[in-house]
Amino acid sequence: MIKEINVEELQTLDKPILIDVRSEGEYAEATIPGAVNLPLFNNQERAEIGTTYTQASPGLARELGLSIISPKLSGLVKQVEELAKKGPLVLFCWRGGMRSKSLATVADLMGIPIYRLQGGYKAYRSQVVEFFQKKLPFQVVVLRGNTGVGKTEFLRRLRAEGYPAIDLEKLANNRGSVFGAMGLGNPPSQKKFEGLLFEELATLGEFSYIIVECESKRIGRVTLPPSFFSAMQEGIQILQYDSIKNRVQRLINEYTSVPDAFQEISVALERLIKTLGHVKVQELRTLLESNCLEEFTEQLLVDYYDKLYAYPNEPSSDYAFYINYEEPVKALRELECYLDEKVAQQGGKSSVSRVRYSAK
Repeated sequence: MIKEINVEELQTLDKPILIDVRSEGEYAEATIPGAVNLPLFNNQERAEIGTTYTQASPGLARELGLSIISPKLSGLVKQVEELAKKGPLVLFCWRGGMRSKSLATVADLMGIPIYRLQGGYKAYRSQVVEFFQKKLPFQVVVLRGNTGVGKTEFLRRLRAEGYPAIDLEKLANNRGSVFGAMGLGNPPSQKKFEGLLFEELATLGEFSYIIVECESKRIGRVTLPPSFFSAMQEGIQILQYDSIKNRVQRLINEYTSVPDAFQEISVALERLIKTLGHVKVQELRTLLESNCLEEFTEQLLVDYYDKLYAYPNEPSSDYAFYINYEEPVKALRELECYLDEKVAQQGGKSSVSRVRYSAK
């Protein structure tokens, strides 16, 4: 039996298996996070059907679609049967139209219980857009500090301890700097990024606050929703600092683990010429080519990054709280005490709905 559900009802399902039946191109652009792609038509087939629809007639387009999908149905149903063993199935397409209805009908005929999302991905996207048009229902705690002090590492430690930390750079697939995209692959689309951020916030709905690293409005190729960025600017600002020795070693460990690291760094250096000038960039390049990584990294920090961000490398009363990260475990306990005693008590639970989509 096919059951039609809307995006609000979708939130009540326990670990649903989301199936996106749109083309691989549509899926790659943006989907509901965690969804599996079982395309009824690939990119080329979809284009052919669209052309037939506009240049010939809707009837001929439907006939073409039927001829394309018929040989695929048996294989698609088998995949649906396997997925049904893992949880309740929810099919969706772009607007909850013929594509999801077609596969849902066949699955129903084969005795596979199935849900179909009303409005499709478009309805989900509208939900995300509407959410970010409102004031963020969280107090935001922002970790600030110069490059290499370990802010991302700190967030991961906090998350592992059960605190509501969100790694925005991980969602954006970019470290937010000149060297930010090294070894991380393709960034998400803006729609995909916003969907991922929405899901992160939804899973943290029991908290009154979230913790993030300070970012500019743009992270790589994506931008933070205005409401989120405003909440960061208005949030609790915490300074994190560390010794130059630790910062240098942390950056060396992170960036040299990237495949073809030296080549990637060399290419990225070209983007610093406008700021540092040809002479300084050539000096840095010489250090890199000579494998003088400690000196290369320290000069890059002192001459570029520290001047760019200009955060104190020592305690400062300009911030709500400051923390020395030279001893990570000690720093973690100090920040946890601050969060528990000063931040968590300021408000009740967030009003954001908890969406229980599971990553596949």
